[in-house]
Amino acid sequence: MTDHASTPGPAVHQKIDTSVPHSARIWNYWLGGKDNYPVDEEAGDAYTAVFPGIVTIARSSRAFLRRNITYLVAEAGIRQFLDVGTGLPTADNTHEVAQRIAPETRIVYVDNDPLVLAHARALLYSTPQGATAYVEANVLDPDRILEAAAATLDLTRPTGLILSNILGHVADYDQARSIVNRLMGALPSGSFLSINDGSRGIDPVFEQAQDAYNESGAVPYNLRTVDQITAFFDGLELIEPGVVSVPFWRPDSDSPAPQLVGEHGGLARKP
Repeated sequence: MTDHASTPGPAVHQKIDTSVPHSARIWNYWLGGKDNYPVDEEAGDAYTAVFPGIVTIARSSRAFLRRNITYLVAEAGIRQFLDVGTGLPTADNTHEVAQRIAPETRIVYVDNDPLVLAHARALLYSTPQGATAYVEANVLDPDRILEAAAATLDLTRPTGLILSNILGHVADYDQARSIVNRLMGALPSGSFLSINDGSRGIDPVFEQAQDAYNESGAVPYNLRTVDQITAFFDGLELIEPGVVSVPFWRPDSDSPAPQLVGEHGGLARKP
């Protein structure tokens, strides 16, 4: 196995549509990245005009993921990750955080946006001791994801499954839960599930901005209640402090006091 591989899906040659805003590119824009188009900046600016706090949510989400991965590698001993819906590369990508601590860690990134895959193949290189691979697949096809991931990961060993801001793109809640159950069901005891998603019932201005975004022609993203997000972890052992607004999940000791945002997440172990 090489330390840098890609597994194209059936749509690998699809054209990148620069006329329609795309959530991964808008998220990249909010994080301060450059991998986006004018249509994404326009959609991002329209959103922040209604709700400037989305930039804080995006950056809090990224920091939450970094702390999750640090815990999994440094404290739980996880050495392989399946990151579904990875988005465009920015700072502190999954393999960068993990391999700084354990260079032998292996990571499979999954996305179905050709721009994301193109940038991942160009920029996300593994350490010599570990491996990274890139799979073009849709979160709606968990069997395809698992089949492709098995080319790089040993799915009989504990694995960290990351679903960061991706389940909101699955409109049907029962289907979203089914996807989580299918992916976690294929992983052994000692594996972990990390989820964070936009939450409803926290900030009505955020909800107003998201509703307007969903009507813009972009792929909709569905906010969910904290109880719904928590239910994704049913049958698993939540790591303290459980499912919380993401700045409150094990904040760094030198960080400012956390503030409540409309994004909740947690980390749980499969018994």
